[in-house]
Amino acid sequence: MSEMCRPTGVLRGNSTMAKLWAGRFQKETDLVVNDFNSSILFDCRLYKEDITGSIAHATMLGRQGIIEEHEAEKIVEGLKGILKDIEEGNVEFSLDYEDIHMNVEQLLTERIGDTGKRLHTGRSRNDQVALDMRLYVKKEIKEIIELILGFMKALTKKSRENLDAVMPGYTHLQRAQPTTFAHYMMAYANMLKRDITRLQDCYERMDEMPLGSGALASTTYPIDRDFVREQLGFARLTDNSLDGVSDRDYCVELLSALSILMMHLSRLSEEIISWCSWEFKFVELDDAYSTGSSIMPQKKNPDVAELVRGKTGRVYGDLVTLLTMMKGLPLAYNKDMQEDKEAIFDAVDTLELCLKTVTPMLDTMKTLPANMRRAAAKGFINATDCADYLTKKGMPFRDAYKLTGCMVSDCIAKDKTLEELTLDEFKGYSALFENDIYDAIDLVKCCEGRTSYGGPSEASVNNQIALANAQLDAWEEKNA
Repeated sequence: MSEMCRPTGVLRGNSTMAKLWAGRFQKETDLVVNDFNSSILFDCRLYKEDITGSIAHATMLGRQGIIEEHEAEKIVEGLKGILKDIEEGNVEFSLDYEDIHMNVEQLLTERIGDTGKRLHTGRSRNDQVALDMRLYVKKEIKEIIELILGFMKALTKKSRENLDAVMPGYTHLQRAQPTTFAHYMMAYANMLKRDITRLQDCYERMDEMPLGSGALASTTYPIDRDFVREQLGFARLTDNSLDGVSDRDYCVELLSALSILMMHLSRLSEEIISWCSWEFKFVELDDAYSTGSSIMPQKKNPDVAELVRGKTGRVYGDLVTLLTMMKGLPLAYNKDMQEDKEAIFDAVDTLELCLKTVTPMLDTMKTLPANMRRAAAKGFINATDCADYLTKKGMPFRDAYKLTGCMVSDCIAKDKTLEELTLDEFKGYSALFENDIYDAIDLVKCCEGRTSYGGPSEASVNNQIALANAQLDAWEEKNA
C-alpha cells in the first residue's frame, strides 16, 4: 500500500456526513460491521483513478446542463486540490466513509460545501468502482509490459554474450542433446513474448468504459457517455449496463496472464537455483543478489530465485480467490466483489517486485562456459549426432540408433566418451565410420550443424535475438 494513502487515524462518531443510505435506516451501523464493511484501507490506492473519473463525470454533467456549469467547474477544481493534497501526503482517510469513493466525496463536500453533493448525480458506486478498476488495470498492464521488456533485454543481452557457450540440454533432467546457453536464454525470451501478447489481448478486450451503467440499469439523466469515454481514453463503451457493473472477467484474465508469467519466472528461477549449485556450477550470482548462512560461512544462497519460485504460488492463490469469489454471484453488483481488489493489488505488486528484482539478478549473473562444456562432454549428448552421421552414410536410422546405443554402453563400461574412441575402434562398430566422424560429434559443430529454423546454431540464435529486439522496438515506439 502506498504510504500516501494510508490512514493515520480512524475517525468514529464524528462524521460530518451521514451514511449515503442513512434515510432508509433508523440505527447507526455497528462499529464492528463498519470496520468489516470498510475497504478504504486497501482501495485508497485507487484515489487517482477515482478522482480522474470524477473529474470527467463532473465535466460532463456541466456540459449536459445536468448541473450548472459553474458548479461543475467548482467540483473539478476541488477534486484537483484533493488529488494534490493526497499525493503530498496531507490527507487522512476515515473508516466512517467506508471506501475511497465516499472519502473523496466527503472531502470534496467539506471543501466546497453543498455543491460537492452534486458530484454523484447520474452515477452509482457500482459503475464508479467498475470504472476505477478498469483504469487501474489498464495502467498496470502497461507498467507490467514495460518490466517484461526490461527482462527480455537482459535475456537477449545474456544470449549475445554466450552464443558459443555449449551446454547440455536436458529431458527428464538427464543430459540429452547439446545446445548453447544463448539458445537456452532465448527459450525464456520467447515465453515472455507470448506473456506480452496475452497482456495486450487482455488490455484490448477490457478497454471499455463502464461509467453510465448506474447501479445496473443506467440512468434517466441525459448523460453523454461517449464524452466521458474520450476524456478517460477508453476505446469503446460497455454495451450493456448490467454487464458493465457485474463482471470482473478482465481481472480474472489479468491474473491468469500474470500466473502464467510467474510460472515462466519460476521455471527459470528453478534452473538458476540448480545451476548455482556445485553439482552444476554453470553460473554464479552477483553478491548483491545472493545471501549467506548464519552458521555455514561457505554458503552463497540464491534466495532471490527461491523467493520468485515461492511467490508464484501466491499469485496462483490470488487467481483462485477471484475465480472462487465470482463463480456463484448473480447479476448485478454484490458486496463479494469488494474482494477483487486485494487479490488484484497483491498479484500486481508481487509480479512487479519479482520482475524488478530478477532482471538485475540475471543481468549481473556470471556464466561459467568451461563448466558447461565439461558437463556437455560427459553426457554422451552427441549420441544422436553419431546416429545421424551413420544415417547420412546410408544406414537406416533405427539400425544406426541401435548401434550407437551399443557404443554408448561400451564407452560407459570403459569410462570413455565417444570423442575418445580411436578411428579403429569406430570402424570396429561399422565400416561407414571415417575420419569426419570427429567433426560430426564435436559439441560446437553439433550445435552449429542444427541449422533448421529455431535451432541452437549461432545464426539461428542471432535471428531469435533480432526477432525479440524487433518486438521490443515496436512496443517502445508504439508507447513512446
